[in-house]
Amino acid sequence: MTIEIGRLESDLLKMSAEAAPGLGFCEAIAELARSGRFSQLATVLPPVVYQEMWERYQSSPDGFVQEWQRLAREMQQGFVEHARQRLTSLTRLQKADDSHLTPAWMEIQRALDSEQNNLLRTAFTLELLEMVEPAVFRATHLRECVVGTASSEEADRYLDEATRCYFFGLFTACAVMCRSVLEEAIKQKLPPQLEKLLKTRYRNTPTLGNLLHEVNNNMTLTGFDPDFPHVANKVNDVGRKAVHQGLLSEDEARDCLQNARQALELLLKQ
Repeated sequence: MTIEIGRLESDLLKMSAEAAPGLGFCEAIAELARSGRFSQLATVLPPVVYQEMWERYQSSPDGFVQEWQRLAREMQQGFVEHARQRLTSLTRLQKADDSHLTPAWMEIQRALDSEQNNLLRTAFTLELLEMVEPAVFRATHLRECVVGTASSEEADRYLDEATRCYFFGLFTACAVMCRSVLEEAIKQKLPPQLEKLLKTRYRNTPTLGNLLHEVNNNMTLTGFDPDFPHVANKVNDVGRKAVHQGLLSEDEARDCLQNARQALELLLKQ
């Protein structure tokens, strides 16, 4: 069975058009006003809101109906864009003086969606669907990481997170987590005497660079594969760049992850 991502996206957009938050609300107000049943709104609206809307309706019944119909169309047509903006507003810095630029229909839609959160649900679904094919493609570049001995549950979680970051395009985070998994795996494999020395020398918080320096100076004591420091240093270099120099490219993240996995295989082969 082939999973058609395009079909899923199409179905989601169709559902969004049919059930955009606020659409039914605006259409109901327009229809009640158009059909002469405006007074029924008194039972569902706060008195102050009802009074203000009643005054607007009295001043121009046709204009009032047309305005709410227009709001309904805008909510339906702009829902996906608004959903994406809603998610972006949580992931980036927002200027304090930008609120006056928000269209009225967006403010109403956001208020009516405050309990259901369909804006966020739609935005996340669309974004995750868009990630599927790139993630599948990236996964084809990896092979299973097979080791002779286990490390720790924490190391497994770090590797899992690093790999998922790569799949989903979080390349800088991927490299940072690659450093973390090697740090954890090395600590689990250190002989007691070297572990004690590291605790004293680095106040129990050695970086991956510190660990690799000590390992390189004590290869006989550790019993590590002689190729391990070279491969692990590649991971450390890219991870340090990720932390201090800026965002990484997909190729850099992939190379870092592959080197981290190779380093784990060398470290845990026995």
